[in-house]
Amino acid sequence: MSLPMSTVVLRNAEIINEGRRLRADVLIRAGRIERIGTIPAGTKADQEYDLTGKLLLPGLIDDQVHFREPGLTHKACIASEARAAVAGGVTSFMEMPNTYPSATTHEELEKKYAIGAATSVANYSFFFGTTNTNLEAIKAIDPRKVCGLKIFMGSSTGDMLVDNPATLEAVFRYSPTIILTHCEDTPRIKIAEAAAKAKWGDDVPAGEHPRIRDAEACYTSSSMAAELAKRHDARLHILHITTAKELSLFSAAPLKGKRLTAEACVHHLWFAEEDYARLGHQIKCNPAIKSSADRTAVRAAVAAGVIDVIATDHAPHTWEEKSQTYFKAPSGLPLVQHSLQVLLDLVAQGVFTLETAVERACHAPAVLFGVENRGYIREGYWADLVVVDLKKPQTVTKTGLLYQCGWSPLEGHTFGSTIERTFINGVCVYEDGKIRPDAPKGMRLSFNGNAR
Repeated sequence: MSLPMSTVVLRNAEIINEGRRLRADVLIRAGRIERIGTIPAGTKADQEYDLTGKLLLPGLIDDQVHFREPGLTHKACIASEARAAVAGGVTSFMEMPNTYPSATTHEELEKKYAIGAATSVANYSFFFGTTNTNLEAIKAIDPRKVCGLKIFMGSSTGDMLVDNPATLEAVFRYSPTIILTHCEDTPRIKIAEAAAKAKWGDDVPAGEHPRIRDAEACYTSSSMAAELAKRHDARLHILHITTAKELSLFSAAPLKGKRLTAEACVHHLWFAEEDYARLGHQIKCNPAIKSSADRTAVRAAVAAGVIDVIATDHAPHTWEEKSQTYFKAPSGLPLVQHSLQVLLDLVAQGVFTLETAVERACHAPAVLFGVENRGYIREGYWADLVVVDLKKPQTVTKTGLLYQCGWSPLEGHTFGSTIERTFINGVCVYEDGKIRPDAPKGMRLSFNGNAR
């Protein structure tokens, strides 16, 4: 990808970065941050922006999205969802392998990278997927080029549910890169599903979802994954923690050097069990949104550093699909366009500080995966930046959605902030509610630190 060799000056920004606030100017040249401080008046620039009264944040790095391409493009595609991500302040994403075909061979993985290069306005990377039979391909992963290895130890599609104990032992022993797991105990869930079907038939109430996929199903699987990682000295990142019980597996130690880490997702921080009555299958997801007590515990774990990363698990489905009965309605919801605004509202509610939100959604993914030269506002780093107006509320409307699926469970909610601009690799690609029609494509992420 060729980047415009432009020079940009951002003046009077309130920068939130590395745990502190700084009022300063930022000089961007050829896509990178050249200087943070006072930029002399009259400095020659192609664009200049006065950010007085606005926040300047690092672009979010979302370590868990499902953009549905290839094979599921009636739901979404990389082009559409990357545009939605950028509108929400997400400048880099890491996409999951459960597409059709799944990214469980190096050939299929590189096909996804080719799609990203051709269509994504955001920076991108793609996870390699695990099956019960692709160990040799896993051993051949180059950690410098691939963000990590994904294992579905709970529900999945196609051949991606890994339930062979010997396979799991081998993968944890031999994976050359960080392992990410979806942890739910399938046998326990199957028993609960059968009981629900016996009671309600096909019309299981949406509110039964957190009882069918309960806390014990999560903990049984998460604790097993943690034990496997410990036994084989593997680096393990457990995705979308939803329960208070699971938090006992993790610590608040500094992220750098941690072997076992955890992620929370914005919908599990935002919604709780009582929301099923209003939203039904719109918020059906795996693992399930659970009790308000679980939500409170997960929020506190984010604030304390027990949970290291915040992401979305963005997983769009069509409205028609989500409108079906319980067993037919797929799990997942679109989130990537509003994740930063959710976090800013939680900050306003006192759930955690703005500095913590930036740490978990921007800095921590960069550290955990060893993303090169991103995730921070630092001289020499790529200029992936988000301008936020905290004084301009914004209501979520259907017409404002960039998701291909065309709906959001957040419709009608008024956020206290607006994403004003998003810069990717030094280029303002989102402004005044629109993606620039001539926006350059994003870059493939590179890594230095995600090996085992």
